[in-house]
Amino acid sequence: MTAPDPDQRVVTTNKRALHRYHVLDELEVGISLVGTEVKSLREGKCSIQEAYVRVKGAELWLVGAHIPEYTFGNRANHLPERDRKLLAHRREIRRWNKAVREKSVTIVPLEVYFKGSRVKLRIALARGKKLYDKRRVERERSDRRDAERALGRRR
Repeated sequence: MTAPDPDQRVVTTNKRALHRYHVLDELEVGISLVGTEVKSLREGKCSIQEAYVRVKGAELWLVGAHIPEYTFGNRANHLPERDRKLLAHRREIRRWNKAVREKSVTIVPLEVYFKGSRVKLRIALARGKKLYDKRRVERERSDRRDAERALGRRR
């Protein structure tokens, strides 16, 4: 990953996806939203823990993301659980659709953020981890933490 952009404000991240999946490839896409959804995101309200991305035809759709209704919205407020269209180049959509059909991979959302005034979503082409992979990663993390503690105490 690159250094964080000062013009970029993270709304939510999907930590569960990094625990469950091996990330093979990442892509930044836009999201087609209505006004009250953007206002709700500006308040920092969003959940993508159970969300996934589906390819329908030649389009990417975010399914299962929860953006709660805007507090001060009126009767024109949005539906919290609706499917949202993702904006990406046609060749990228084709390439990812081919990968999903051929290999045993899925597309998961990793992060929702504002880039300037636009809402962006970072998605990943990912393969599910086996239980032993999850254990190994947890063991490595624990070993690294123990080593840092040991080095810190000796100084």
